Parts: sequence; C-alpha cells; structure tokens
Amino acid sequence: MPGPSSAARRTVLKGAALAGTAGLGVAACSTDSKLGHAKDPGLSEAVDLGTATAVPVGGAKLFREQRLVVSCPAEGQYKAFRAQCTHAGCGLDKVEGIEGNCPCHGSRFDVTTGKALVGPATVPLPEIPVTVKGGNLIAGPGTV
Repeated sequence: MPGPSSAARRTVLKGAALAGTAGLGVAACSTDSKLGHAKDPGLSEAVDLGTATAVPVGGAKLFREQRLVVSCPAEGQYKAFRAQCTHAGCGLDKVEGIEGNCPCHGSRFDVTTGKALVGPATVPLPEIPVTVKGGNLIAGPGTV
C-alpha cells in the first residue's frame, strides 16, 4: 500500500507549524501578566518637553515623539507617564479629557494616575519624573 504523497505530508506539516505559531501568539498576548508584556525602554537622559504652560491645568498633553504624556492636576503640579501601552507596547495616539488611547487593541489609561481603565492592558503606565526648570517641562532621570 503506497504512503501519503509528499504534497499531502507538506500540507499537514504546514498546518502543524501554523497552529504552533498561533499558540505562541496567544500565549504572548495573554492579559494574565502582572508585569505587562511591553518592555519599557525608559528614558536614558532627561528631555526638554517645552513650555510648561502647554499642558493645561486640569488636563494633559501627549508628547508623541518622546512617548510621554504629562498631566497638570493643579497649577505648577505635573505628573508624567510613559505613553506606551503596557499590553503590547504601542504608543498612545491621543488623549481625550484625562484618558489616553492605545490604537492597537483599545486599551485606555487614566493619564493622571497611569491606571489601566480598559483592557486588554491591566498594568499601569510607568511614571516618569518631571519638573519645571526655567519655565520648561523636563522629564526623565535626574530631574527631581
């Protein structure tokens, strides 16, 4: 009795390989992690974000290029967070009120606390030190 054809064997092997790859993707995107899946590259040095008055009191501003979001809960008080989703590492694309939006999978974050409001992200945004020097916002290591 002849064995299965080479073409049939290849089809079975391709299917098995794809199933294995899909399984890895599901495992990598699991939302059960307490640490988050995105690697935070952090800031290696302080960055000047420009004038502090660009962040409205009671509001927030997204600094896309630096991947930071800064809120101003009261005049002269600022909080900064990494504007990178803790689920898969996508950059936040907009801030509406006090909510930052991740365009990749729909996660939303409170940009005044960093807290994940809507999943799949469950881990808060990492806080970044920020201060005002000479009227400008300076964020990153050694700023506070």
